[in-house]
Amino acid sequence: MKINTFVVDDSLEFTNDVRKYFKGSNQINLLGVASDGELAINYLNNHFHEVDCIILDLILPKMDGVDILQKLEKLNYGGHVIVLSSAKKEYMISITEGYHVDYFMLKPCTLSILEEKILSVCKKSYKKSENGIPKVEAQASKLLHELGVPSQIKGYQYLREGIMMLYKSPKYIGGITKELYPSIASVYDTTPSRVERAIRHAIEVSWNRADYELMNKIFGHSIDYDRAKPTNSEFLVTVSDALKLRNKVTQVA
Repeated sequence: MKINTFVVDDSLEFTNDVRKYFKGSNQINLLGVASDGELAINYLNNHFHEVDCIILDLILPKMDGVDILQKLEKLNYGGHVIVLSSAKKEYMISITEGYHVDYFMLKPCTLSILEEKILSVCKKSYKKSENGIPKVEAQASKLLHELGVPSQIKGYQYLREGIMMLYKSPKYIGGITKELYPSIASVYDTTPSRVERAIRHAIEVSWNRADYELMNKIFGHSIDYDRAKPTNSEFLVTVSDALKLRNKVTQVA
C-alpha cells in the first residue's frame, strides 16, 4: 500500500524536484502539490481523507502553514504532518504548539532524507500484516474519535500507538510505564514522561466530551463516570480489549 502524500510549498524548484523524485515510487504516491495556502486548503477541504501525509512549509503566500494546521484541526484530519521550513526548529515548534505535527525538518534537505522521514512517520499505516492490522488501526482511530479524543493533540497519536502495541503484544499489559511508554517514545522521538503526560491529557479531554453511553459500554461499571476518569493503563488496556473483542482475537503471551 502506497503512502498518499501532499506537498505544500511555494518553491517551484523544490516541488518540481519532488515530482521527479517520487515519480514511479513503489512506496510513496504524490497526490499533488500546492504553491500557496489557499490552494492547499481548497484541495484538503475535499480530499483530506485521502491524504496519509502532508509535507508543509510554514511560510506561504495567502495563508501560512499555521492557518493550514488550524484547518486540519477543524477537519479532524487523522493523517501525518511533516513541517519542512527554513525557519529555526525552535521557532517552528513554538508557533505550531498545540497542533499535531509528527516531525520538523530544516531546509535545505535531500529528498532521500525526506523520503525516509515520510516512511518513518507513516510506517504503521503502510506496513501490511497477516493479522489485518491496517483494518484494526482504522478501527482504533475511529474508536478514539468516538471517545472524544481530538486527532490534533499529541496524546491521540500516542494512545493509538499504545493501543496497537497492546493489541499485538499482551506482554505490555504488565509494563505500561517501564515498557510501553518507552516503546511509544522511541517511535515518535520523544521521552516516556512526555508520552505519559500527553496520554493523561488526552484522556481528560475525552472524559469531558465523549458520549456517556459509549463510555459506559466500553468501560462498564469499572469506572464511576461522575467521580473519576480511567487511569492511562485502564484506558489503554480496556480500549485494546474492546478491539480484540470486535475482531475476536485470541493472543497468548
